[in-house]
Amino acid sequence: MMTGARTSRTTWRMLAAVRSAAVLGVDAYDVTVEVDCTRGLPQWTIVGMAAGSVKESRERVSSALANAGIDLPPRRITCNLAPADVAKTGTAFDLPIAVAVLVAFGIVDAERVKDAVFLGELGLDGSVRPVRGVLPVARRLLHGGGRSTLVLPKPNVAEASLVRELPLCAPSSITELVEWLRSGALPVADRVIGRASEPASADFAEVIGQESAKRALEIAAAGGHNVLLIGPPGAGKTMLARRLPSILPALSEEETLEVTAIHSIAGLLGDSASIAGRPFRAPHHSVSTAGLVGGGSSPRPGEVSLAHHGVLFLDELLEFPRHALEALRQPLEDGRVMIARASSVVCFPARFTLVAAMNPCPCSYAGHPTKVCICAEGEIHRYRSRLSGPLLDRIDLHLTLSPVPLQLLGSSSGAESSVTVRQRVEDARERQRTRYASQDRVASNAQVSGRSLLLTLAGDAKQLLHSAAESLALSARAYHRVVKVARTIADLAHEEEICAVHVAEALRYRPQSSRESAA
Repeated sequence: MMTGARTSRTTWRMLAAVRSAAVLGVDAYDVTVEVDCTRGLPQWTIVGMAAGSVKESRERVSSALANAGIDLPPRRITCNLAPADVAKTGTAFDLPIAVAVLVAFGIVDAERVKDAVFLGELGLDGSVRPVRGVLPVARRLLHGGGRSTLVLPKPNVAEASLVRELPLCAPSSITELVEWLRSGALPVADRVIGRASEPASADFAEVIGQESAKRALEIAAAGGHNVLLIGPPGAGKTMLARRLPSILPALSEEETLEVTAIHSIAGLLGDSASIAGRPFRAPHHSVSTAGLVGGGSSPRPGEVSLAHHGVLFLDELLEFPRHALEALRQPLEDGRVMIARASSVVCFPARFTLVAAMNPCPCSYAGHPTKVCICAEGEIHRYRSRLSGPLLDRIDLHLTLSPVPLQLLGSSSGAESSVTVRQRVEDARERQRTRYASQDRVASNAQVSGRSLLLTLAGDAKQLLHSAAESLALSARAYHRVVKVARTIADLAHEEEICAVHVAEALRYRPQSSRESAA
């Protein structure tokens, strides 16, 4: 892997290679930065499917080395980023390119860098600046075995510290790094316990009334089910949705690493070292398809991936572009997004709970207890037809809300707090983890095959489900989703068998007519 400087009597040529890494999707892969220096017209060439941001590193590296007091003789420099058939983007290759150049010119001994992996952007003054995607690289180095030291910018140390037992080195400038390499040892950076980003606190006790809606959200949290809230303005749809994360179980250590890695790749960690709470994403209805599910010329995670292991809230659902909504089908079904490009296929995880909110009609007041709806039946039908049947089928709980009477708003709610509800949710989730312990990456009822749950249906529950499926014209997908919701209701009731009462409650959350299902 590591090649030192080589010199010939007839030709002046030096070759060096330094280890680095890059991120494709949410996974890191190894990159070898090769530098060849030879006589000729002074010129820098960077090859290996390098994007514009990577090719610009020749200006940053040359200026950084010059301003750090390192004078290089004029030579023809060729830099190759291997593997050369995978596109490279970002500024993290600045530091490994600079180190490889120093090795090629004999300023740094090749043996001193063979056990290190370099990441970092260089400022024109030689300072080492933070980059994206450090956590996936750190995880790969640890799981790949060996004892490689990750040389990275100081602001990224807190993020990389989440991966225990991986040696880290954090120079503040290229000058400091050269001094360490010449001295023969890379000092290990101190582990940093950075600030964790947590969502703003909101409590279910603040919600007045809407007991049926709170019950539905408890079921959604316990089983990982998707929810559709339908109601006029002021019914409390947004208020309820924003409190769903407060009753979800805490992230496990592995889930924390997954969520933090996605936010690191997207450049959204900021000053935080990790994401401590369940993500809550609420994109505006003007979001593009690529912004919602991910994409772009260099694929980046979208809102569905940023909501991984958390909640994706789509307010004013029918105002979203239809093609963007239809793109939700795959992540809702598979828990991931596959983005195909000519050179590669990128996979982003997207296991989230969808909470969608919409008005019942264009004027928003259909079914309102005091205000009159002015929409014709045809207008309502066209309005609701913006949401396709296949997408509706993937939503487990459909709930219609009415405004809370004004005289109740000033009263004390007396409602349960989020802490109390979350305890029941955690108990139900623990039952599911035990039940699905032998199934890989299945942690909740929403992720399991609905057919496998049919064996736990009691006789009267089967009969009720069959008759309801015929009268409601349920599709096969909707049929199995009813069983999953019933299984969650049984878990909340600490029942091993799904009874008729559990199926009956699950059926209450389905659209009550075939016409509505097809809307």
